[in-house]
Amino acid sequence: MPNISDVDELRDRYAYPEDLRSPWLRINFVSSLDGARTVEGSSGGLGTPADKRVFGVLRELTDVVLVGAGTARTEDYGGARTNETRREWRLAHGLAAVPPIAVVSASAKIDPASRLLTDTSVPPLVLTTSNADADNKRRLADAGATVLELGADTVGTDAIVETLDDLGLRRVLCEGGPTLFGQLIADEAVDELCLTVSPLLIGGSAGRIAVSPNASTYPMARAHVLADDDGTLLTRWVSARPRR
Repeated sequence: MPNISDVDELRDRYAYPEDLRSPWLRINFVSSLDGARTVEGSSGGLGTPADKRVFGVLRELTDVVLVGAGTARTEDYGGARTNETRREWRLAHGLAAVPPIAVVSASAKIDPASRLLTDTSVPPLVLTTSNADADNKRRLADAGATVLELGADTVGTDAIVETLDDLGLRRVLCEGGPTLFGQLIADEAVDELCLTVSPLLIGGSAGRIAVSPNASTYPMARAHVLADDDGTLLTRWVSARPRR
């Protein structure tokens, strides 16, 4: 039986492929048994000790955390947290001490006083558009963000991948939200899904982990399913499609 309390074992099980020549898009979500992705608007109520351990390991392994602006606002994102042990491990394995947060926002409507910019040791990347409000972009840049224009009106998947590749950020951890995940599915860009199933029934009107205008079939292959004593299931799925 795998020891899911062993950080080294989790690092091995969730290791990115070696010698990546292009960004690998790993998606991470937690849901309830009945498919709810939030409790009263936030995913925090679904978290379990095992999920939090995996969440920490996934961030430890990544070059960059990719997230949609709506999720960053809802979950009150700050910068990625670290400690001396994780910092030393990352540096010893050729990673930056702390991964940056890359926020996708076509409008650049991000509060420069939010925790994304005020509670972080690494300035965020804002992936936005040339037609986004110039004052929004200026305020974010003045607050320390690196503002990158990826398109005229929309932030497309290809542009996201190419930009992260140009920056040398190939181990990508996408933490949502559902609209961004739905876009990545529609554009056949998902390499991997790490889904924690929390042992809870929620009901209510919470949405799914992926939302897009049109449905599409995206085959995945099971990499592993780990079970904690409290009933939490930690699943990892890898795309069964050839890489783009």
